[in-house]
Amino acid sequence: MKIPKIKGIIDRRILINYQVDKEVLEKFLPKPFKPKLVNGKGIAGICLIRLKEIRPKGLPKQIGISSENGAHRIAVEWTENGIQKEGVYIPRRDTSSKLNSLAGGTIFPGIHHLANFTVNENNGNYEVGFVSDDKTSLSIKAKETETWNSGSVFENLQCVSDFFENGSVGYSPDKNDYDGLELKAYNWKVSLLDVEDVKSSFFENENIFPKGSVKFDNALLMKDIEHEWIGLNKIKNCT
Repeated sequence: MKIPKIKGIIDRRILINYQVDKEVLEKFLPKPFKPKLVNGKGIAGICLIRLKEIRPKGLPKQIGISSENGAHRIAVEWTENGIQKEGVYIPRRDTSSKLNSLAGGTIFPGIHHLANFTVNENNGNYEVGFVSDDKTSLSIKAKETETWNSGSVFENLQCVSDFFENGSVGYSPDKNDYDGLELKAYNWKVSLLDVEDVKSSFFENENIFPKGSVKFDNALLMKDIEHEWIGLNKIKNCT
């Protein structure tokens, strides 16, 4: 069964992006997914997204729900019916919403961990973090900027924007398969964040990501994006 079409507003979306050694991602990713490379590096990170007016498409926005959410993401490629596809593999999702955590795999894709989020936003400054029910944690302190990180594997903002817009399909592990969801943004627009501090218990876990295999690349910001989430056919677990 597909996840139903869902509509709402992306009130704020922060994309924290790392460059990762491809061999590490090849070892971590389940089949059929393979890392999508940029200048020889894999791309992984965390999406911190605040959603508003989320409801099944066709229903009034007044019944919609709001939530803070975090998704750990890895840019991937895979072959489906002989055609190469691209998107993101999402090994875990975290949410402030009890409904999301209970409905994961039915209304919303994949298993959602319930988490406590802290958010402080003002005058272009952002401090966002969470601690999940299993103590997975993330925090970022950043401010809006127009300065590009010269150490990025991407050439410029347009390149990284196109990369993520083209990779708008995501798959999350369910109990047996992978739930698919496509983000259809009505007005795709990203800007840059200058990151003062970022901590991720997931990407700092040296049992998964050996020391030196992960390096911060860039952080992006999206605001006030009307969108739909469109359910896709499941992908079978090949392992």
